[in-house]
Amino acid sequence: MSACVPTRTTDSAHTPRANKPHAPPPGKRFRIAGADLSASVAVFLIALPLSLGIALATGAPLQAGLVAAAVGGILVGLLGGSPLQVSGPAAGLTVVTADLIQQYGWRTTCAITVCAGLAQLGLGCLRVARTALAVSPAVVHGMLAGIGVTIAVAQLHIVLGGTPQSSVLANVRALPAQLADLHPAALTISLLTLAILLLWPRIPGRVGRVVRVLPATLVSVAAATAVAAATGLGVDKVALPSWRSHALAGLPDGPVLGLIAAVLTTTLVCSVQSLLGAVAVDKVVAGQHDLHARVRRSDLDRELLGQGTANIVSGTLGGLPVAGVAVRSMANVRAGAVSRNSTMLHGVWVVVAALLLVPVLELIPLAALAALVMSVGIQMVNLHHIRTVTRHREILVYAVTTLGVVLFGVLEGVALGVAVAVAVSLHRLARTRITHCEVDGVHHVRVRGQLTFLAVPRLSRALHLIPHDADVIVELDGSFMDHAAYESLQCWQDAHIAHGGSVEITGRSGNRIAEPASSAHSCCRPWTPWRNHHCDRPQEEQREGRPSNHQLASGISAFQRNTAPHVRGELARLAREGQQPAQLFLTCADSRVVTSMITSSGPGDLFVVRNVGNLVPLPGAESGDDSVGAAIEYAVDVLKVRSITVCGHSGCGAMQALLATPPGGPQTPLKRWLRHGLPSLERMGAQDKAWARLAGRAPADAVEQLCLTNVVQQLEHLKAHESVARRLAENDLELHGMYFHVGEAQAYLLTEGGAAEQLPDEVFDQVAPTAPIKV
Repeated sequence: MSACVPTRTTDSAHTPRANKPHAPPPGKRFRIAGADLSASVAVFLIALPLSLGIALATGAPLQAGLVAAAVGGILVGLLGGSPLQVSGPAAGLTVVTADLIQQYGWRTTCAITVCAGLAQLGLGCLRVARTALAVSPAVVHGMLAGIGVTIAVAQLHIVLGGTPQSSVLANVRALPAQLADLHPAALTISLLTLAILLLWPRIPGRVGRVVRVLPATLVSVAAATAVAAATGLGVDKVALPSWRSHALAGLPDGPVLGLIAAVLTTTLVCSVQSLLGAVAVDKVVAGQHDLHARVRRSDLDRELLGQGTANIVSGTLGGLPVAGVAVRSMANVRAGAVSRNSTMLHGVWVVVAALLLVPVLELIPLAALAALVMSVGIQMVNLHHIRTVTRHREILVYAVTTLGVVLFGVLEGVALGVAVAVAVSLHRLARTRITHCEVDGVHHVRVRGQLTFLAVPRLSRALHLIPHDADVIVELDGSFMDHAAYESLQCWQDAHIAHGGSVEITGRSGNRIAEPASSAHSCCRPWTPWRNHHCDRPQEEQREGRPSNHQLASGISAFQRNTAPHVRGELARLAREGQQPAQLFLTCADSRVVTSMITSSGPGDLFVVRNVGNLVPLPGAESGDDSVGAAIEYAVDVLKVRSITVCGHSGCGAMQALLATPPGGPQTPLKRWLRHGLPSLERMGAQDKAWARLAGRAPADAVEQLCLTNVVQQLEHLKAHESVARRLAENDLELHGMYFHVGEAQAYLLTEGGAAEQLPDEVFDQVAPTAPIKV
């Protein structure tokens, strides 16, 4: 069963932050869950080789990747708004950082990272994080795909034993020469790394489940390192100079406009990748119910503040730019992390490795790291994303963005993608196709696309070609209609109906589009603000007896939009004070009997009990079903209602079943329930009982007579309940009988002696309440 989603913030949202699982309560000792400890180790084993590989791919000092991993893990883990997202050097920033290092040098690149962090702090303070997500997904995926292609082509040269060039085109042009001058040792290590990365997750059976505890990235790099050391292959290896000689940030040096563009590009990529990563983590967490209850949803503005702080510190200490990393974040969640402690601990492990494991790290072949980063770049061209944007007809935006990033750079490619996305949106908004045809005497006008003022002249020409007295179906296949188009269509519709024609307006699925609630000829408008009733459904749907697939959802949506604002104050009062209904209203479960409509009642007025046949079982006869008796006892003794009304109605299916079902036969749940109506059937056949009448006339048939008699009989059953009898003896309770004629929309009250008195269409104040029923 799907869980109900509250439309307003639940009370749990107001729980003090100190009571959240990832923020220990004040006064209690800081503790680390075992799940967080194991998850931090798993993430560390993935982050360590990736951080070195990304630093190698950018041309930065290899220590810079470790600095960014440690700062991102500790600071973003502590300050960020996404508890389970892991931050550090990201593959998505590889191209941007490599270009900056080549153009401005390493120390200026660090200064640009600091400035980008300051810009992120400003964006976080302005609370614009959600606005950043307004960028078309096709642009974002295209940007990541372009970066992935650039990374893969560049690292391919290192895999083959060569040196990458400055651009994608240069790398492609140099590839034939590189293939002609292969380095067997580097190629062997790279192929081994790629083979393990590909095959490790696919090991079948129990063995696969056991070995996959170790991440493929760690196993591939460790295996390549072991093979290189054992065989003595002549390959370049990681060189980590002393931390004393590590270069820190310097003052920016270069043209002002170029530096500003560099800061904007770094800010854009860092922010978008981090925010999308936080949203992705939220989706994964929401799918795990036990974890969803313990980890709150990401605060994107706080996440920007955390990322900005980390970039300031990382740039100052000579580290790479920091962003949320999807691979590490997903690994963190899958490893069982339950709080931000796992993210911070992984940063601590990176610090420990950078200080104590330098001799081990210097055994890693650069070709293995290059192969690792190349595989990450290939994975950034995601086939699922391509299928998604193709399904949404945004493949052009994706392709232009990808090519723009590959050929011109990240900022230029994103700008091109945004421009194409805007052009595509405007084209869809302005492009409207209107066709007119006649099928079996019915004129069909089909509107494909959004209906705006630009399409009004063509729409008017098509509509005025239709004869005045014709039957017309207007099909709107779009999600938007502006005011000018609505007025034009509405005026034509009114004129066409006035000349004897008929008009039906449908959506793309063929379902009729109801008129606005303010329409003067709405048959439901006097008593309800929603329009999902039989009176508004197509005739074909009424004949088939099936409601619209989205009737309930649309009704709830209309309630939230139109009715909830008017009743919220009253419901809030009832929630505070509790219910205090004056009447117990017991009626049939028939869908045509709407208690609030026929009694003009609202929230808190009636305590309603509904069942098949508006039956009141005698005490002790429920046979395990005490629901009606319990409701009567609760209403009389707890709620202290002052009156009880039993309401029957015309055409009651339960009464028809009582008349038509022969005695005996298999006992179904319905038959067992309807035995409580047998006294009504016996009362109707008794010779000494007068038949009830409706406003002076006899009942139309036996079914109507039984419906009236059943109301009288169930009032007798009410008196047999101890709580009702006691209140009646105290003259503190009234019993009323009521009959609602569905076809006439007419209500009747039973008077003493069993007659029924017709109520006027409008109830005036001078109409006195009926006395307690005496039969």
